[in-house]
Amino acid sequence: MADMTPDPSAPSPAAPSPSGPSPAAESVPQPFDLAAAYDEHGHSLFGFAVNALRDRTLAEDCVQETFLRAWRARDQFSPHRASLKTWLFAIERHVIIDVQRSIQRMPRVLPPDLLDDAVTDDGDPLDRLSVIEGLAKLSPEHRSVLIEIHLEGRSYAEVSAESGVSAATLRSRSFYALRAMRDHLTIRKNPHA
Repeated sequence: MADMTPDPSAPSPAAPSPSGPSPAAESVPQPFDLAAAYDEHGHSLFGFAVNALRDRTLAEDCVQETFLRAWRARDQFSPHRASLKTWLFAIERHVIIDVQRSIQRMPRVLPPDLLDDAVTDDGDPLDRLSVIEGLAKLSPEHRSVLIEIHLEGRSYAEVSAESGVSAATLRSRSFYALRAMRDHLTIRKNPHA
């Protein structure tokens, strides 16, 4: 009878080959382990969100939304394209952008002590258009003096040094520009006067 003991030098059929996993095993996607991903990257994702949003509660929500989106898109993850950490940070970056956009759309609530000081009337939009129209009717020299001195709050000396026009000339232009604006706005308010 032949000896039935296996040859120890022969590779067993169940043992992996010494050269590594077979090419077929590499192409099989590994399952997305949510718990392991959270344990490994949750803290750094949370820190990133806190730094971006400056709000711990929103950061916690972002991390939760990041892992929810990662779970839903787990079939799209490819370790050959990027690491798991890079993929998760890319998802979180989009979540943070979404949160920042939603914050910008929400109206701000003022504390009660500031409500009395808050401006509630934006005024008549026609008033704003009248000012723009009046500025457009001024000469470029008069308009620039009016804007730089009265709207930007610069001094006559600063504008004079920058433009090379004397301060006295700038004062004269400002006077006539203000008078023309006043006349224009008076006529717009009381067309029959």
